Amino acid sequence: MESVVSQLEGTLLKNQDPFSYFMLVAFEASGLIRFTLLLLFWPIIKLLDWCGKPELGLKLAIFFATAGVPISEIESVARAVLPKFYFDDVDLEAWRVFSLGDRRVVVTQMPRLMVERFVKEHLRADEVIGTELVVSRFGFATGLVRDVGFGSSVCDRVAAVFDGQQPSLGLGRSGSSFLSICKEQVNTPYIITDQKHKPHHDLRPVPVIFHDGRLVKRPTPSTALLILLWIPLGVLLAVIRLTVGVVLPMWAIPYVSSIFGGKVVVKGVPPPPPSGSNAGVLFVCTHRTLMDPVVLSTVLQRSIPAVTYSISRLSEILSPIPTVRLTRIRHVDAERIKKELSQGDLVVCPEGTTCREPFLLRFSALFAELTDRIVPVAMNYRVGFFHATTARGWKGLDPIFFFMNPRPIYEVTFLNQLPAEATCSSGKSPHDVANYVQRILAATLGFECTNFTRKDKYRVLAGNDGTVAYTTVMDRVQKMGKTVKKVVGTFKPFIFN
Repeated sequence: MESVVSQLEGTLLKNQDPFSYFMLVAFEASGLIRFTLLLLFWPIIKLLDWCGKPELGLKLAIFFATAGVPISEIESVARAVLPKFYFDDVDLEAWRVFSLGDRRVVVTQMPRLMVERFVKEHLRADEVIGTELVVSRFGFATGLVRDVGFGSSVCDRVAAVFDGQQPSLGLGRSGSSFLSICKEQVNTPYIITDQKHKPHHDLRPVPVIFHDGRLVKRPTPSTALLILLWIPLGVLLAVIRLTVGVVLPMWAIPYVSSIFGGKVVVKGVPPPPPSGSNAGVLFVCTHRTLMDPVVLSTVLQRSIPAVTYSISRLSEILSPIPTVRLTRIRHVDAERIKKELSQGDLVVCPEGTTCREPFLLRFSALFAELTDRIVPVAMNYRVGFFHATTARGWKGLDPIFFFMNPRPIYEVTFLNQLPAEATCSSGKSPHDVANYVQRILAATLGFECTNFTRKDKYRVLAGNDGTVAYTTVMDRVQKMGKTVKKVVGTFKPFIFN
């Protein structure tokens, strides 16, 4: 098939109303106030749609979602947040027909900036035709748009993409204007009768492995209202839960936390605490949230130190267990881990960062070099409203958002300690041991193993390798030091005279 043109809303995506995606932009790029304001205007936007003025309603939604927002923030949300929600809404049958084209074009009512990354990287589209945000010279969205995706203007733009030639196939809802210029038109159900071009049912879009943002569910008007009503109660509940975790002894936390809606599901048999001259056990965990080591300590009824890389100072202060901050300098970190293991048990998450989707990132092999007493622990969690991890936002709020959920649930599965023949003492390389632990943990959780690393995650979500913040702080310290020296040099003659 030479070329395919498809509508995004209501065709490649099951949902034909883009309002919830504007709500996501409002929340993630601006904040709770804009999120609330846009929800208040939803009845007006819906009324305009019912009155036959969908173009005006669309412009109003775009204005309230983007006006005054830095275009860099909108780009960041389009890169890190929206793809996950788009992917969950994909109509696989429509996409399989769409994927048959040699040249694939997507038409959308939303601003092109909001959808381009997703449709090109995950739906494998070649071109995107959508509205264009007007940006001020200072880099802020004005809330105004050009080329609104309705009527004859869409036909003209589609024709321009194909240099006046007719696309081979058009996918869209009945009444989509661009269908009239396509040689063949297909509406739901998306079925091709020609056996030569029949889609393969095992084809799937490129999965979304990394995503960011705080919201778990797509904020439809009803879901958004529920979230807004829950937030005051959620904040109060988070404060109570955090206080319980910090004040109460470890043995009492499971009993009290269940009163406030928390739940921990334990599978497998945990090892006994170290005794005598034996070195501690290294618990190797999957990394889902910052709460992983805390939950593990709660289950084991003893405080176990956790290796950390780049958590916030607030998280360290709130942590009810000791933390061992690493430097990412290999020999220094190895010595610190050995020292901790000589004193007792230790928790490490060799992925180096969290991953929300059912994938495991590549395990660092350092832990395998330092001990043969390795106990893999499969950690997973379920939340209803808010994600407890972030790459773009302030990490200090991660535990607060976790405890703001109505009923956070953790699942802890203890696997058997690695036999001697599966460790480095039998001659296996550290990488082989790390890969083996990754595989058995993935099999336990039903996840997939990947070769992606922490740097890959931050390049996708934040546009850096995850160390920019540290480098920026160091640069500021150096600049401050130079400034102080300059000031001292200026006043030195007066001081000493």
